[in-house]
Amino acid sequence: MSNVVPLTVRKKIGLELWRQREKMISREHPLRQLFWECTLRCNLHCRHCGSDCKVTAGQADMPKEDFLRVLDGIAQRTNPHDVFVIVSGGEPLMRDDLEACGAAIYAKGFPWGMVSNGLALTPERYQGLLKAHIHAITLSIDGLEQEHNWMRGHPKSFERVDQAISLIVSTPKVSFDVVTCVNRRNYGQLDQLKEYLIGKGVKYWRLFTVFPVGRAAQDSDMRLTNDEFRGVFEFIKRTRQEGRIHADYGCEGFLGNYEGDVRDHLFSCQAGITIGSVLIDGSISACTSIRSDYHQGNIYKDDFMDVWEQRFQPYRNHEWMKTGDCAECSYFRYCQGNGMHLRDGDGRLLLCHVKRLKAYPSPPKGEGC
Repeated sequence: MSNVVPLTVRKKIGLELWRQREKMISREHPLRQLFWECTLRCNLHCRHCGSDCKVTAGQADMPKEDFLRVLDGIAQRTNPHDVFVIVSGGEPLMRDDLEACGAAIYAKGFPWGMVSNGLALTPERYQGLLKAHIHAITLSIDGLEQEHNWMRGHPKSFERVDQAISLIVSTPKVSFDVVTCVNRRNYGQLDQLKEYLIGKGVKYWRLFTVFPVGRAAQDSDMRLTNDEFRGVFEFIKRTRQEGRIHADYGCEGFLGNYEGDVRDHLFSCQAGITIGSVLIDGSISACTSIRSDYHQGNIYKDDFMDVWEQRFQPYRNHEWMKTGDCAECSYFRYCQGNGMHLRDGDGRLLLCHVKRLKAYPSPPKGEGC
């Protein structure tokens, strides 16, 4: 592989403008997405699960009334139409009352969607979700049949998600995308997977790479080599240039010179800035990918909007992250220490994307980590 060159002048100008924009948004911190971790139960046993979910969870599902009270408080302080509620888990379809939850969320003026593995998305349940005014669905598909079933730990997983995709594609009014976790097993068939998705009528495809949290942390089959890691971004660039399916890399990390080429926006971690969450035990947090304890309160003793306005400082000022590799990194002004989900409970950085991309040989002195 060739040297990773320093940031181009054009990219630096773009990143500087983006940095100023993000500073303003952080100061204003308008709540735009609210995750509800409604259950920790799941009908699959995925190799990369960050939550270590099981069919029978140790934590009971949150009663919908408890979450709806949170929405009542939010609606008193901001326009509910501007806050998109994302129902997550676990697997939301494990809840028999999911449709009732969605209908109640919508009745309070909040648009809503869900993240699902698709295993239990039958035509009957899908019709129920449509009647509950679901706005968006994200389905996970992690390779063609053999690789997907290996990842998901269920022999019928691919067949069911394939059927779920067909259901949703037939209803254009529902916003829909597919998300793929790229790993050692499916990396070599990304082109085949792309053709499969295009053939199914999928328009939007989000890809992400494994980060060392949950079950994936100790699984060598999950972790890409540095060559493969870079190859993911080259694949996304090429796919975006083709224009046959809209491919996008997840928001998980700063990518140096790949910024502007593999996402619709430049990197920023919106956790605690525009994204909040209510976790299964009532904890008030940010993005549900954050598994370390950076909770800011609890709905059973705090008002969500009071917490949102008065706390969340670790999310909105990242100067505390300037330790270790980040301390002297010239990219910190753009990266701001990477995503919050990549910090452990002691604040240590678990993964630096730029460092992985620069593994071939070292870049010119003074650039990056």
